[in-house]
Amino acid sequence: MRLISADGEQLGVLPLSDAMDKAIAEDLDLVKISPNANPPVCKLMDYGKYRFEQTKRDKEAKKNQRIVEIKEVRMSPGIDVNDFNVKLRNAQRFLADGDRVKVTVRFRGREMAHTDIGKRLLVKFAEDCSEMAAMDKEPKLEGRHMHMFLSPKPAKDTKK
Repeated sequence: MRLISADGEQLGVLPLSDAMDKAIAEDLDLVKISPNANPPVCKLMDYGKYRFEQTKRDKEAKKNQRIVEIKEVRMSPGIDVNDFNVKLRNAQRFLADGDRVKVTVRFRGREMAHTDIGKRLLVKFAEDCSEMAAMDKEPKLEGRHMHMFLSPKPAKDTKK
């Protein structure tokens, strides 16, 4: 097997017993890096320390990632102007926090005959949010609900 030292230097092709003796002499572990290669490649390393550093890197990466939530704003086609503005402000606040927004219009009873009103409402909502959000999915009717998704636009750097 081909042996690599702890510093990354090639020690050549050695039989398994010699590689094990070197690992024991240096108080390190013999780790197969590429078992399918011809000859197999092994490295001398402190495997416990390697695993510890790997979990530390994984935790750091997990800590730095931001989970994007989907917030929902529900309306009906007969919503009044002030109620619409309140829903709009809430959605803009969600978008400013970096969350995606699902805007839903629920149709009840005879309102199903006028789905065009709901579509116009969703398009107006998207236009009012256009400076801070982009429409991911066009308004789509599913059963008695019409949905649309908005996602925040990436923040532009003002410093140049």
